[in-house]
Amino acid sequence: MAESTQTGAAPDGAPTQIKIVIPDDHSMVALLGSRDELLEVVERAFDSDVHVRGNEITITGRPEETDLAAKLFEELLDLLKSGTPITPDAIERSIAMLRAETAERPAEVLTLDILSSRGRTIRPKTLNQKHYVDAIDKHTIVFGIGPAGTGKTYLAMAKAVKALQAKQVNRIILTRPAVEAGERLGFLPGTLYEKIDPYLRPLYDALHDMVDPDSIPRLMAAGTIEVAPLAYMRGRAQPTFMPVLTPDGWRPIGDLKVGDLVVGSNGEPTPVLGVYPQGEKDIYRVSAQDGAWTLCCGEHLWTVRTASDKRRGKPWRVLETREMIGNLRAAHARRYELPLLTAPVQYPEREVPLDPYALGLLLGDGRLTGSTTPSFATNDPGLAVALEELLPGVEVRHRGGVDYVLNRVAEPGQVITIANPVTAAARELGLCGTRSATRFVPEAYLHNSAEVRLALLQGLLDSDGGPVTQAGRTCRIQFTTTSILLRDDVIALVRSLGGVAYTRRRVAEGRRPGRAKGRDVGYRSDAHIVDIRLPEGIEPFRLARKAEKYHAAGGGGRPMRFIDEIEPAGREECVCIQVAAEDSLYVTQDYLLTHNTLNDSFIILDEAQNTSPEQMKMFLTRLGFGSKVVITGDVTQVDLPSGQLSGLRVVQDILEGLDDISFCTLTSKDVVRHKLVSAIVDAYSRYDAQPDHIKQGASGRGPRKPRGH
Repeated sequence: MAESTQTGAAPDGAPTQIKIVIPDDHSMVALLGSRDELLEVVERAFDSDVHVRGNEITITGRPEETDLAAKLFEELLDLLKSGTPITPDAIERSIAMLRAETAERPAEVLTLDILSSRGRTIRPKTLNQKHYVDAIDKHTIVFGIGPAGTGKTYLAMAKAVKALQAKQVNRIILTRPAVEAGERLGFLPGTLYEKIDPYLRPLYDALHDMVDPDSIPRLMAAGTIEVAPLAYMRGRAQPTFMPVLTPDGWRPIGDLKVGDLVVGSNGEPTPVLGVYPQGEKDIYRVSAQDGAWTLCCGEHLWTVRTASDKRRGKPWRVLETREMIGNLRAAHARRYELPLLTAPVQYPEREVPLDPYALGLLLGDGRLTGSTTPSFATNDPGLAVALEELLPGVEVRHRGGVDYVLNRVAEPGQVITIANPVTAAARELGLCGTRSATRFVPEAYLHNSAEVRLALLQGLLDSDGGPVTQAGRTCRIQFTTTSILLRDDVIALVRSLGGVAYTRRRVAEGRRPGRAKGRDVGYRSDAHIVDIRLPEGIEPFRLARKAEKYHAAGGGGRPMRFIDEIEPAGREECVCIQVAAEDSLYVTQDYLLTHNTLNDSFIILDEAQNTSPEQMKMFLTRLGFGSKVVITGDVTQVDLPSGQLSGLRVVQDILEGLDDISFCTLTSKDVVRHKLVSAIVDAYSRYDAQPDHIKQGASGRGPRKPRGH
């Protein structure tokens, strides 16, 4: 450490003298520069005399100046100890910080390493830059506002690359508004990337400084780094007619509004935070191996994992539709597993005219013609007993063999014309007159509480379903019906409970006849077989013999769903939504879980002064969990059409005071390019501060100010 001594106190205003002895282990050339060029910078900055003899520096001048110069040499020595080279620029910035009398020491600011890459270390060079970097560490959303050359984008890029290397995020997304072309890039020649390249070049340049250029194409192809104009980044979308699940049932995504409720991956309602029309886009059909499918654009996001991810305990990843095209198989096995509901969908409870388990039994093995007394057929007398217990006012009478009749219990004084309670309920539900090939689950049961749906499914499986065991495999559940409508409704029930269901058809034509009462009985309708797997903890059977067989075989195993195909499906008008769910997932067609919000990403929006307020809101509300956003811009360089308000100008008034959002302002003093850039910025600031009539005179558009002679 340097030793300094000060001459005895001088009268007010009299010069003082401080002597600093530099330790022998420090090079005076490194401290003062070749041919004393660094010493000259110090001498010009202070109203003091600085003399050097050997390793002793003597500073003479006014007390406040000599004290400041002495502090400067202490900071410069600390820089040398850290291995940081001293440059004229570093000296000037250290002096500026010392004169500002801030809590941070210059040596702390100038030795804060952000990223070491390709033989160079990236550090903040000014106090405001350090505050900016600290804000990125501490806050989820940071606005860096200031003139060109202040390192706003460059430092944000360095923090993004550092976060990716440290595995704090899974991807870097770089975007800026292509306002120079009005975001109408179709008329420009070339591919999309050739069209947008000029607008994204500053981001590419910064990226190439920090990442091995040879690895950038690979990282971009894998989706680890995404570079796109703001207009293209927002395009995670589905066609307007695609259904999204709400607590009241399915609704087209194009009909949703901010504040509407949709169903999240936990089965519970979650509000829509944003709805963004996307115009026409190329559409793909994404199909799962269980027959579920939906439509979306190529940029739409999916939460997936591979067998390798699962084996290594890695978290689920987020990929765009287009990233998975052509990469759906691994050694002939499906590569990408999709998440399933973590809990049954929570529809509102609704009153129903028949007990749901009883209705399930009747849909499976009942007869509800409406013209005759309802009946039921079963080999299990326990089902008949259960049916009687669940149907008030009904007696289940054994007619012989497997046949039971459901008689109304007449009360004393009742007239004979009162309808059978089962017939009355069936008529209310629209089931009267349906036969085995036309049965269906009434909507009041299909979109009811999880308890009602499970009880209905249990009745169907106890009557027309059962466990199927295979050697070396977990037990699956099988349900058979001749009704296409009932088949689809059973699949919907299973999916709404978090399970998966596969269907196949057994054709009636050519099928070997069955036997009944000693004679052949042919099959009149095709049979639809549904293979079912339900999540652990959901009991599929109430009938004791079926439940015992199911559990003796180890239960049903874990239901799984994989992406099977992704195929082009034309062009459609699209919309994207953002939801408030923690994982950003919502339920779309066939109970597929998808989302369009960016989780675990470091997102940089550059040149944000050229966003409209609507675009700024769209961008901010795309924020996902585990992500960090940095927005940079210069409000003095707005390129928007005349009369168009800049989103960056108004966003601080809107968001000021919200937790986890920071606004950092950089000035001409933070410009780290050529010194002339700082002078130009200051000159324009002085010009902009002048009254309008003076500006007009200077530009020739108005009367000039008289010149003196």
